[in-house]
Amino acid sequence: MRIPVPRPRSLAGQLFAMQAVLIAVLVAGYALFTYFSDRSQAEEAAGRQAMAVARSVADTPSVLAAIRTPRPTTALQPYALRVQRDTGVDFVTIMNPQGIRWTHPDENQIGKHFRGHIDRALQGESFTETYTGTLGPSVRAVTPIEDEDKRIVGLVSAGIKVEAISKRVQDQVTALLGVAGGALALGAVGTYVINARLRRHTHGMNAAELSRMHDYHEAALHAVREGLLMLDAQYRVALINDGGQELLGVTGDVVGRSVAELGLPAPLTGALLASEPRVDEVHLTAQRVLVVNTSPVSGGEHRGTVVTLRDVTELQSMMGELDSERGFTQALRSQAHEAANRLHTVVSLIELGRSDEAVDFATAELELAQALTDQVVAAVGEPVLAALLLGKTAQANERGVELVVSEESCLDDGLLPSTLPARDLVTILGNLIDNAVDAAQGSVSARVTVAAYSTNTDAAELVLRVSDTGTGVDPAHTEAVFQRGFSTKPSGPAGRGLGLALVRQAVTRHTGTLTVREAEGGGAEFEARLPLGERGGLAAGSEPADSGRSIEGGGSGRSPEDSGPGRSPEGSGPGRPADDTHSARVTVIPHPTQATESTSSDRPDKDPRSPGHAEGAGSARAADGAGPERPAEGTHPAETTATPHPTQATESVSADEGAAVGPTDGGDDV
Repeated sequence: MRIPVPRPRSLAGQLFAMQAVLIAVLVAGYALFTYFSDRSQAEEAAGRQAMAVARSVADTPSVLAAIRTPRPTTALQPYALRVQRDTGVDFVTIMNPQGIRWTHPDENQIGKHFRGHIDRALQGESFTETYTGTLGPSVRAVTPIEDEDKRIVGLVSAGIKVEAISKRVQDQVTALLGVAGGALALGAVGTYVINARLRRHTHGMNAAELSRMHDYHEAALHAVREGLLMLDAQYRVALINDGGQELLGVTGDVVGRSVAELGLPAPLTGALLASEPRVDEVHLTAQRVLVVNTSPVSGGEHRGTVVTLRDVTELQSMMGELDSERGFTQALRSQAHEAANRLHTVVSLIELGRSDEAVDFATAELELAQALTDQVVAAVGEPVLAALLLGKTAQANERGVELVVSEESCLDDGLLPSTLPARDLVTILGNLIDNAVDAAQGSVSARVTVAAYSTNTDAAELVLRVSDTGTGVDPAHTEAVFQRGFSTKPSGPAGRGLGLALVRQAVTRHTGTLTVREAEGGGAEFEARLPLGERGGLAAGSEPADSGRSIEGGGSGRSPEDSGPGRSPEGSGPGRPADDTHSARVTVIPHPTQATESTSSDRPDKDPRSPGHAEGAGSARAADGAGPERPAEGTHPAETTATPHPTQATESVSADEGAAVGPTDGGDDV
C-alpha cells in the first residue's frame, strides 16, 4: 500500500505556527525574567525592611535599660513579639554579645545560641544576609546595640523567611502568567485572522509553490512577444513586460507611474483608463498599429486592469495591399469587359468589309488610353506613385469620378531618398485618393485632383495634395478627422475611421505635416508635406515642361496621330515587349522638340523590335500584309517608346520596381 506523502504546510499555516511559537517563547521568557527579577527585588526589599526594624529596636532606650536588668528576657520578650507583629517581620531576636538569645518567637529557643553570623556586628557593623536558622531560610539583618560609651552591650536580628518572599513572588508570577496567557490567546486569534487573509490571497499555496509560480510567471512574462500591461486600482503601472515597453515605445522604469504620464496617444490613453472592458480595439501609436484588449481584475471591487497589446502593423499593411489588389482586380475585370466589346466591334467591322473604319476605331481607343498613361507617367516619373495613380484612375472611373493629375505635378524617378520608403508613400497618397473618391462620388462633375511635386528650396519637401468636389470637411472636425475611429460614413464590416489616422501616422513618422482645408470651388483639400533631406536623382522642383510632357497634347508630347500603336515587324501587339525582355517598363515620352536628342542619348540600342517602336511614328504594319498600311499624319522622325495600357502600366511598374501597391484603407475618411 502506498503511503500518501503529506502535502507541505501552506505558507499561511507555516507563518501561523511560527508566530504562535514565537509568542509562546516570548511570554515564557518574559515570565521567567519577571520571576527572577521580582524575587531579587523582593529579597532586597525584605533585607531593607529587616534592617530598619533591627536598627529601630537597637536604638530604643527601653531595650538598653532592659539589658542592664538581671533578667532581660522578662522585659524584652513581650516587646520583641509586639514589634514583630507590628512590622510584619517573621522574627525579632535580641541577644547578648556572645550570641545567647534573650528573645525568640519560639520560647524554647530562648537562652540558646543564635544561628548565624555575628562577627561583623561585634565590630560595630550592621549587615544583612540569607541564612537558614531555626525557622528555615530567611533574609535577616544584624545590628549592634551600643550604650552611651559606644560599647556593644547586645545584638538585634530581625528577619523575613524566604518562604514568605517566594509566596509573594509566586502570586505576582501567577498574575503575570494569566496576563501572558491572555496575550497569547489574543495574539493567536490575531495571527489566525491575518493568516486566513494571507491564505486567501495566496490561495493556500506553500512557499515552494509560490516560488515556482513566480519563476514560471517571470519566464512567461519575458517570453511572450505580445505586450502585457497590468494597472493597479489607481491606473498606475504595476507590471509591464518587454513586449509592452517595445510596442508602447516607453523606456526606463515606468512601474508606479500613471498611464496618463506615459505620453501615449489620447485615444489609447482613454482606452487604458476606461473602466469597461475593451475587446480588439485598434489604436495607433507613432510607429505601430495595435490591437488592445483590457479586462478588469476579478475580485468584487476594482483591483486593477490587465491590458494585452498585439502588433498588427504588418497585418494592416497586408490588408491594405489586399484591398488595393481587389480594386485593381475589379478594374481589370471591367476593362476586360470593355475590351471584349471593342474587340467584337472591330471584328464585326472587318467581317463587314470596313477595314479602314475598324483600324480607325481601334487606333482611337489606343490613343485615348495612351494619352492617359502618358499624362500620368510624364507628370510622375516615380514608378510606384505612377502605378498607384494609374490604378486609382481606373478605380475612380469605375465609380463615375474623374481623377486628374494637376499640371504642377512633377516627380522624377530617383528623386525620393531611401529614408522615404515607397510603402509609406502609397499609404499616404492611396488613402487620400480613396477618401477623395468617396467624397466626390455622387457630386456634380465629380472630380479628384492630385498634385505631387517637390519644392525647390534648401529644405526640399515632397508635396502630395489631393482635392475633391465633395461636400468638404466641417471646420469643427478638421482635427477630429485624423483621429482613429472618426468617420461620417456608415461603419462597414472592418470598421471606419482608420485611413486618415494611418496617413497621419506615416506623415508623423517622417516628421512631415498634414493639413486639411477647403478646396477651390468647394470640397476638401488634404496636403501632406514630407522632408526630402539630401535630394537624389534629377533636380527637384523643375518646371512641368522640363519633363517633356504637354497637358494640352494629351500629356504625351505627341499629336494624336503620332501616338498610334507601334507594332514590331513580326506584327506583335501594341506595347508588347520584345522577345529578349521580361516585362514592360513605363517610360516617360519626351517632348517633340527633344525627341531626337533623347533618342540618341538615352536609347543607343535602336532595335526595331523594341516594344512600341514605330517607323515614322505612325502605325507600322508588318510586311506580310496583316492589314492595309495606314500612314500617319504629322509624323516625327524621332523614335518614341509606347506606353502600355493603364492596367499593363500598373502591372509592369510593380514587377520591375518591386514595390508593393498598398497599403490603403479603402477610403476611411469623413
